[in-house]
Amino acid sequence: MWNTFHGALRRANRLVALVLGVTLVAAAIFILIDITLRKLGLGSLGGSDEISGYVMAAIASWGPACALTERAHVRIDVVRQKLHLRGRMIMDMFAMIVTNGVILLIVVKCWPVLEKTLKRGSTANTPLETPMWIPQGIWFAGWSWFALSATALTFIGLAYFMQVQRAAFDNAIGMSSELDQ
Repeated sequence: MWNTFHGALRRANRLVALVLGVTLVAAAIFILIDITLRKLGLGSLGGSDEISGYVMAAIASWGPACALTERAHVRIDVVRQKLHLRGRMIMDMFAMIVTNGVILLIVVKCWPVLEKTLKRGSTANTPLETPMWIPQGIWFAGWSWFALSATALTFIGLAYFMQVQRAAFDNAIGMSSELDQ
């Protein structure tokens, strides 16, 4: 059951990563076209700086969940490598729980920002006058997805930890070290 759930979470995050990559490439192309038009004296599409900022905010909030499910977050493993199997699992579980706690705190602190924007009907102070709930909603949804992914991985890790399934545990929340590579 946990393998199926973990596999579905990884596939969902790979899809998110694909969408983020396509969005980033589209933003880069939009910026290049805008710059080229300006250099040729043909005017500007306008808003490339604003839109690229929104894209970066979206990537910054959605991307970490993708990295988490791929075990791509950086950890310093000097102490961990000196521990026995059970100690390594405890360190990995502790890291996952702390990560989960921090992300949940971020989501709790992000909500008031979006809530205030929704209540006020705020728009960007730019020529595009973007309704701010749109980029902030995407930003908040990214942090929420990260929190959901981290919480799911914490429970998956706890299940494997309690069942002492080392290979499945490492595949879910463990880390590969330079020694393993």
